[in-house]
Amino acid sequence: MNLDTAKEALKKYFGYDSFRPMQADIIQKVYEGRDSLVLMPTGGGKSICYQIPAVTLPGMSIVVSPLISLMKDQVEALRANGISAAFLNSSLNEASQRSVEEAAMGGKLDLLYVSPEKLVSQNFLPFLKSVRPNLFAIDEAHCISSWGHDFRPEYTQLKFLKTEFRETPIIALTATADKLTRKDIIGQLALRQPEAFIASFDRPNLSLEVRPGQRRLEQIVSFIKKHPNQPGIIYCLSRKSTENLTEKLLEKGISAAHYHAGMMADERTAIQEDFINDRTEVICATVAFGMGIDKSNVRWVIHYNLPKNIESYYQEIGRAGRDGANADTLLFYSYNDVLMLQEILQNNESDMLDIKMAKLERMQQYAEAVGCRRRILLSYFGEDVKQDCGNCDICRNPPKAFDGTVIAQKALSAIHRLQQQAGMAMVIDVLRGSGKKDILERGYHNIKTYGAGRDIPFLEWQHYFHQLLNMGYIEIAHDQHGVVLLTPASRRVLFENETVQLVRFATIKERQEAEKARAKEAIKPQRVRDELFEKLRQLRIQLARERGVPPYIIFNDATLEEMAASKPMTDDDMKNISGVGERKLHLYGSYFIDAIIEFVGPASGRGKSSTYQVTHDMYQRGLTVEEIAEKRQVTPSTVYSHLAILYEQGSDIALEELVSPEVVNQVLQSLRYIQEPYLLKDIFDYFDGQVPYHQIRLALAYGKRHSTAGP
Repeated sequence: MNLDTAKEALKKYFGYDSFRPMQADIIQKVYEGRDSLVLMPTGGGKSICYQIPAVTLPGMSIVVSPLISLMKDQVEALRANGISAAFLNSSLNEASQRSVEEAAMGGKLDLLYVSPEKLVSQNFLPFLKSVRPNLFAIDEAHCISSWGHDFRPEYTQLKFLKTEFRETPIIALTATADKLTRKDIIGQLALRQPEAFIASFDRPNLSLEVRPGQRRLEQIVSFIKKHPNQPGIIYCLSRKSTENLTEKLLEKGISAAHYHAGMMADERTAIQEDFINDRTEVICATVAFGMGIDKSNVRWVIHYNLPKNIESYYQEIGRAGRDGANADTLLFYSYNDVLMLQEILQNNESDMLDIKMAKLERMQQYAEAVGCRRRILLSYFGEDVKQDCGNCDICRNPPKAFDGTVIAQKALSAIHRLQQQAGMAMVIDVLRGSGKKDILERGYHNIKTYGAGRDIPFLEWQHYFHQLLNMGYIEIAHDQHGVVLLTPASRRVLFENETVQLVRFATIKERQEAEKARAKEAIKPQRVRDELFEKLRQLRIQLARERGVPPYIIFNDATLEEMAASKPMTDDDMKNISGVGERKLHLYGSYFIDAIIEFVGPASGRGKSSTYQVTHDMYQRGLTVEEIAEKRQVTPSTVYSHLAILYEQGSDIALEELVSPEVVNQVLQSLRYIQEPYLLKDIFDYFDGQVPYHQIRLALAYGKRHSTAGP
């Protein structure tokens, strides 16, 4: 097997002309029978690394996947591309499982997705030995390591694969793993001299922003209104928060739903399906939601609370913009989130508490950063980047340093005079001269620095304290209820005239004004989100509903953006659009070509009326549908679509030559048993696939023209 074959399969099934970095090298290792460890960020193209070998090698590949919903989405997407795939997990009844196993043993499947629980069950090994897989792909491989951020005990039993199938290559794939986790993955799976492929973790299409955690609801509503018709996820720390936030968003007229592990399984499934199919715009969820989402057109991710570590954060924001189109991420941060997460970790009595606390501290440092955020993230994963990204809030609106020595002295003096017995919020209240009851009862209003910083807002004081913490001038005693302590460095500021440089954080209003100014100066991107894009998006929704599949299964946002920019009007033009493979061109190409022609109009010389007229003229000259398709270099489905529309509009089309009166009558009679709106897929399924889509379309055209139940 060679890479030319792999490249042909990439174009045929997925519509891409070339591989992304490292994909071809990884596929070559599979062809050579070698093990590999693959680290690619979410949306980086990990699945191609095992899907292409699966469709080009003899036999069947096994993919181990941790979530039922993820398997379902991926299998659905593969089938839409013309690839034979199935899954085995607890969601299937016994008969369905037996049917899948028979298809696998009969050589009818290219890929079989299996849950780790199913794979390690005692009665599954004989089945594996009977099908002799050509490849094992272990997805979300970080789940195998207790050092990882999403440990799953079932994964630790997968070592048997190398014992039982010594010559079968294994690919371990994950989006986030530090060096310790990578080493553990290799050991736990007993990989033999694996080659590690560590792709760049950079996702330049993701905009990164951190905002103070005040007035979150107000900011979220404003944010969503600036992203109309764009699906997004809001991650919350607690189940109650997801429910409360959803309720408030619904009150604001925003299409939202909540999702957490405490809900019934069928309820979670229904909510997830609505989100995947663009029926719900916003999901407010705990981290229970996400690993199973293979939705390419998520346009934004908001973190309502601080995540517990950078691995989780990076994986969660990676669920936005998986199609490569621009996407926004927003993290709300407050020090209270840090204290809450610390308490949660301590109460769990984890045997790796020190490591988890250190990872939380790194997450906190990211949130409080005064330098390029992307460089911080990439540095965490061992990637050295020397230039700022230009696509984070710090780069877009660089903070300005100033001499903050007096501010630091006031803060440190207050801590000293409070005898290092107060938390950060209390110290700030004292500096601002608060009249709160507990301050007066403790006599804190009598100390010399009481009210010394009343000219500085609470939020700004909080930023300065965080900077002093990062610079080592103060520390937090987590084992003493979070009181603020002085450090040896504090003495240099208080008594040795050491100067302190602080960064003044812009207010939310200033940041928003800066963003508006930047937007006006921005160069128009190559991809287009204009009126035509919206027309194509609505068409995608219509087709998805008719066929009962998620919209992104038809085409992802990036593909629609490219269509809107280049306006393909023939099958050959459409083939050049990234993401349009042979199967999708055959199924959907004509619909999108017609929509583009209609949008451009006759003035282009290639308008809708003219293209339909050409089809009509050829038909009137006696050419068959196949002959018209060949001469016009379009698919037969495009010709049938033209003829159906022409017939609806009253043109002289001999419909009985294209579809028999019996079929027309059967289709129209079937509408009595099908729920409105009438979807082509529902009618197709009603006839068990025995009536082709184009005949259904023609029969419906007859019904619309004559407004009757039969011919």
